[in-house]
Amino acid sequence: RGGKTMEQSVPELLDSASGPSGPEKLVEESKEFSKVRMKRKRKARTAEMEVEQPEDESSLAKRPSFPPVDASTALGGKPELRRVPVPPHRFTPLKENWMKVFTPVVEHLKLQIRLNLKSKNVEIRTSKFTTDPGSIQKAADFVQAFMLGFDVDDALALVRLDDLFLDSFQVTDVKPLKGDHLSRAIGRIAGTGGKTKFTIENVTKTRIVLADSKIHILGSFQNIRIARRAICNLILGSPPSKVYGHMRAVASRASERL
Repeated sequence: RGGKTMEQSVPELLDSASGPSGPEKLVEESKEFSKVRMKRKRKARTAEMEVEQPEDESSLAKRPSFPPVDASTALGGKPELRRVPVPPHRFTPLKENWMKVFTPVVEHLKLQIRLNLKSKNVEIRTSKFTTDPGSIQKAADFVQAFMLGFDVDDALALVRLDDLFLDSFQVTDVKPLKGDHLSRAIGRIAGTGGKTKFTIENVTKTRIVLADSKIHILGSFQNIRIARRAICNLILGSPPSKVYGHMRAVASRASERL
């Protein structure tokens, strides 16, 4: 219209625009969008309100304090009693070592102990001086280990240490043997003059008692497992040299882990 071409009319339209165009317009828009200070202030205020603590110390919750509970209160005020039967062949050793058994139970564990000749039991009971509720179980394990055939000094470790256990099994549990086959299996475990048994004890740091076809092991859980595996291999017929090598390898691995 009016003799103007399309190219001439386009710049007029651009000039007639009221606001800035191109990159200037983008800069202004970015400035407008960057104004978010009010939101940050609100967040800071809410954080301050959460962090604020009451000034009065009396309003703070006090931590409850309870006195230590003694053994008699934990057991309901009634004394706890344990009986350990005495085998006939252990009466003489018990009488000879009675003071070694009596002293740690009474002086260290604060328990009462007596030998009942009528019922053939060693009776252990808590008293008003007992401080640890679990001490009666330690004393029962100590006396039981002595009755099974362990020395007093070895059994006393059950009282002093917490990670020691007793494990008992029979040769026939591993393999049903009878007669001379059973005797040879027991002989393989003991060895010539007890050499094999002593070697297993020294390598695995345990104590072993051979009572006929019964085997008792005293030691930590991991050491008992190594000794029991070695004894089972001997019962099954493995030569001692092979058992020694395997046992030493397992024991060295266990010591490296620790």
